[in-house]
Amino acid sequence: MLSRETLEEYRRMTNAQRLRLTLQMIDENIPYLLRGTSEQVERRFELLRRQNDERNVRMLTAIARTRKKS
Repeated sequence: MLSRETLEEYRRMTNAQRLRLTLQMIDENIPYLLRGTSEQVERRFELLRRQNDERNVRMLTAIARTRKKS
């Protein structure tokens, strides 16, 4: 969990600053995604796909809820 100070710092950032931070984090972490045996890499990417799918379902559910209220 991020501290309140960190969250506030992120809120004050411009979109360009947040994008730059995101791209920097991606660049720093991609080598670790590809490290290990092919089975480990595949499991890692399967976990990412599953987490992304779950997040998408939650977002679509929330969007659907807001549309029903209107």
